[in-house]
Amino acid sequence: MSNTTASLRRKIGGAGDLQSVVRTMKAVAASSIGQYEKSVTALADYYRTVELGLGACFRDSGPAPPIAERAGKANAGAIGAVVFGSDQGLVGQFNDVVADYAVKVLAALPAKAEVWAVGERVHERLADAGLPLKGLFTVPNSVKAITPLVGQILVESEARQRHGEVTELHLFYNHPTSGAVYAPVTQRLLPLDESWRRKLAELPWPTGNLPEVMGGGIATLRALIREYLFVSLFRACAESLASENASRLAAMQRADKNIDELLEDLNRTFHRLRQNGIDEELFDVISGFEALSAKKN
Repeated sequence: MSNTTASLRRKIGGAGDLQSVVRTMKAVAASSIGQYEKSVTALADYYRTVELGLGACFRDSGPAPPIAERAGKANAGAIGAVVFGSDQGLVGQFNDVVADYAVKVLAALPAKAEVWAVGERVHERLADAGLPLKGLFTVPNSVKAITPLVGQILVESEARQRHGEVTELHLFYNHPTSGAVYAPVTQRLLPLDESWRRKLAELPWPTGNLPEVMGGGIATLRALIREYLFVSLFRACAESLASENASRLAAMQRADKNIDELLEDLNRTFHRLRQNGIDEELFDVISGFEALSAKKN
């Protein structure tokens, strides 16, 4: 019986230590969600502002696009894809969901795909699916670390486009919906073609005072396009990180609840075994006392 109670003591101690780790990770995930959610909210307003600026430029430029960003390149290049995942575990099906979605969408596209993965775990998942992987980026650990990642992606995609190796660029990431719920989404970032231009030109201006493009149309347009590419990648990464931490927080909450139930069960069993041992010892004492009393009589 002593071995059984000792074993239970070790299990209770181990479960308590594990719960401390889980609660620490839960606190870290909860604190991280705030910065990414604030970033996503701010980016939504900024993204809308950039779109309205591009729409104003395109309306002033008339029906023909004012720039031709490598429109004359051959269409035989591959389709580039950036898939945002995670570098850490304890996120449930986070990487599986976005990887399966990317595989499904890319399989339906006419050209072959070249994939860059953001995160080791989604990289492994995409490799298992047989996609041709061209690079691996590290997942940022803060909002400030997103900017260098965006720069790396833009430099890589620009180099591939310049040599005609990639004609399109698609982004795949998990978009937060409500609470710990997220859904995989995709955005075609490049090329900036006529359909993209027309869509922005048709955006209604929010007020009755129509804007005027200052400082030269082409220069302003190029500056806005750079901001559009940057904020699109930044938003995709920030939304992926917000979804990842929400998923991790939900997983830690479930783990904390399960550990509470396990500890309750272990403590109940431990106290029952301990009480049974005390009862048996009392019965032995009483039996011995009665036996001694019978001999004296």
